[in-house]
Amino acid sequence: MTGLHPVVEHHIVNTLGWPSLRPLQSAAVEPLAGGSDALLLAPTAAGKTEAAVFPLLSRMAASNWHGTSLVYVCPIKALLNNLLPRLEGYAAWLGRRVALWHGDVPTGTRRKILRERPDILLTTPESLESMLVSVNVDHREFFAGLRAIVVDEVHAFAGDDRGWHLLAVLERLTRVTGRPLQRVGLSATVGNPGELLRWLQGSGAGTRPAQVVAPDLNGNAPSVTPLGPSVRDAPQAPPPGDIRLDYVGTVSNAATVISSLHRSEKRLVFCDSKQLVEELGHALRARGVTTFLSHASLSADERRRSEQAFAEARDCVIVSTSTLELGIDVGDLDRVIQLNAPMTVASFLQRLGRTGRRPGTLRNCLFLALNEEALLHAAGLLLLWGRHWVEPVTPPPEPRHIAAQQVLALCLQEHRVGDRLWQEWWNGLGPFGATAAPIVSHLIDAGYLDRDGGMLFIGPEAERRFGHRHFMNLTAVFTAAPEFTVLAGRTEIGRTDPALLTEEIEGPRLLLLGGRTWRVTYIDWRRRRCFVEPSDGHGRARWNGVGIGGLSFAMVRAMRSVLLGADPPVQLTRRATERLAVLREEAVESVHPGGTVITRSPGGDVRWWTWAGFRANATLAATLAGVADPGQRVEDAFIRLREELTPDMWKAATGDAPERLCLPDVDEKALNGLKFSVALPHRLATATLAARLADLNGAASVLREPARFSML
Repeated sequence: MTGLHPVVEHHIVNTLGWPSLRPLQSAAVEPLAGGSDALLLAPTAAGKTEAAVFPLLSRMAASNWHGTSLVYVCPIKALLNNLLPRLEGYAAWLGRRVALWHGDVPTGTRRKILRERPDILLTTPESLESMLVSVNVDHREFFAGLRAIVVDEVHAFAGDDRGWHLLAVLERLTRVTGRPLQRVGLSATVGNPGELLRWLQGSGAGTRPAQVVAPDLNGNAPSVTPLGPSVRDAPQAPPPGDIRLDYVGTVSNAATVISSLHRSEKRLVFCDSKQLVEELGHALRARGVTTFLSHASLSADERRRSEQAFAEARDCVIVSTSTLELGIDVGDLDRVIQLNAPMTVASFLQRLGRTGRRPGTLRNCLFLALNEEALLHAAGLLLLWGRHWVEPVTPPPEPRHIAAQQVLALCLQEHRVGDRLWQEWWNGLGPFGATAAPIVSHLIDAGYLDRDGGMLFIGPEAERRFGHRHFMNLTAVFTAAPEFTVLAGRTEIGRTDPALLTEEIEGPRLLLLGGRTWRVTYIDWRRRRCFVEPSDGHGRARWNGVGIGGLSFAMVRAMRSVLLGADPPVQLTRRATERLAVLREEAVESVHPGGTVITRSPGGDVRWWTWAGFRANATLAATLAGVADPGQRVEDAFIRLREELTPDMWKAATGDAPERLCLPDVDEKALNGLKFSVALPHRLATATLAARLADLNGAASVLREPARFSML
């Protein structure tokens, strides 16, 4: 354990009883103790937290860091709660303290933290932002001793706007402290680890030492890769495991399979929606299975009770959305079951990593497809997994709305900012530099900012739009759909979509929440609360999501390969094999190994089977507006074309198309899901969303392929 502080080494051996560190932990010591930025890349349960914390605690002791010197950031509060006792134990070895700060932490506890600053602060990016803008926090004093940042599950941030928000907040913290901050990211397997680390470094990329610490392609001892221009990223090999794919057709059939298989074992079931979690949970309980539920619309107490009971129980099932995909400890699992399929291979690897932790056991996952589309999706995903392919994590392009939010947050933080000095707060980080100048001009013109004597400060429009509850709405960059709180007496059960409370029904209004049926007794419309009591029967669950969906180019192309005869390297049940055979027979006219296919149905419906994914198809539909059916809903596998299409029309429309690709058209309603879009000029808000809807590379690739006309 050379390189760790002697006290840390002593407790690893004598308190934890570890004869040695795990390979990842050992390999991380030298770069982290030496102050390098780093990305620690490994599957779930590889000891990434200890790999980061042990060297940083050693550095804290050796360099005599004082005050809050380490901030540990997680994407969800439940993960922070789960980590707190473990990190408290490690810090106590050196007489150091850990504190938790997020939205559920009581005001009294926060006041104590401000009086008695901990050495390590566990928090979320949104809570960091709130500390910077709060009038109750002297952020310069509180963060004066800050030296290092650990970002857990960094891949979960980097793929959406929370990542841009996190980077911008870290740059402001760097400015507050007046020193570079060591940045350490912890991640599950990704396809582009070097790019992810460079992204995490922000303005320090290329100027600070940085290393990727990751298992090699065979899953053996980690390699330590210094970053440089010649380094090429390579996807990591998936771990071996017992993977099976079945076709069950309905939630009821899925519940029957789950209730009859693997009895006496602890099973974690992932679903792709909260509604599906509720329906399966209800069906399992009806079959006498001890069942717990976890999703974001259940109350924190309800989720905590479920997760604790599940961790301590045997012969039970917990049904969850992706909330349990991250590193929350729910005990030693025997099985992971997936209804339908996750959106990405990376997500599947994260879920698969929850099993196989005991010596002599394999990682395992049983896929249960509820319909043919899900079966094909799961087969395509597993085909990619078998090819050792993992998605690159790509930050959303052109985060102009986040730049607007950050300028407003900075003015709250500093009260007044020079109208020529605001850019310096982000240390040259691209989206928040000179390119944001037109956004700042618009904020001034629209009244979000006022300007006086060369200084910028919060304007009346920002007060009106975001000033509620001390600008709390300004600290989070994601938009949550409106929901009603559901209460049984004084106990909060969770939240539900208001549409379930307004639609016309006959008889009692029954809700499904927490896997149980509730009868609505009273609705408080003004306070958005709904009171219920337990009931028999089968209630309804519903939630409306926000954001843009659809599968990627790589995923849909893998599904096409399955239809052309490729089998994923997993065990397929007889039902899955037979259903795939039917799908292949039905798709004989829509797939061809030599290129894309254009078909015309007897009713005149003309479809171009691109198998290119949602974003590429949106790009193609906009580019070929002259021959594409106007106003169509974008699909993953095909684009509708005009009924009068002829081969000559097609040739004329596509001849120069690769050189004139267009960004997709934007539905005005979709702008509502882009938080802070109201603070942008309309044209910039539309351009931002259009850039995020586009897949120019995928569209160009499809246009280079020959198109066959069938039944024309």
